[in-house]
Amino acid sequence: MGKTNPKVIARRRRKMRIRKRLSGTSERPRLAVFRSAKHIYAQIIDDTKGHTLVAASSLSPEIKQMRANLSGKKAVATEVGKLVAQKALSKGIKKVAFDRGGYMYHGRVKALAEGAREAGLDF
Repeated sequence: MGKTNPKVIARRRRKMRIRKRLSGTSERPRLAVFRSAKHIYAQIIDDTKGHTLVAASSLSPEIKQMRANLSGKKAVATEVGKLVAQKALSKGIKKVAFDRGGYMYHGRVKALAEGAREAGLDF
């Protein structure tokens, strides 16, 4: 594995601890979040089949058009949450299990979750 940033190693450990007990099923798929320095990504995953059902990110064309009007990364994260929820509801997915990916439930991760709840997802 070599030398790696201790923060990255700590996040990986937290992520594995979370994933031990959290798994997406057909009835309640997993809403997984990945956060980089510039962007945020969200996927709804059915772990029993190993399929991504819905995906959205700050790089999605719908969000890219809005970025000029949005101020800050938290506002973008909220819109990503709303977009992933809209796509999920159009596919008939109403309930999900939220996987914060080892990140604190704070800032952009919290904004994404609140945006998804606001748009109608239940978790």
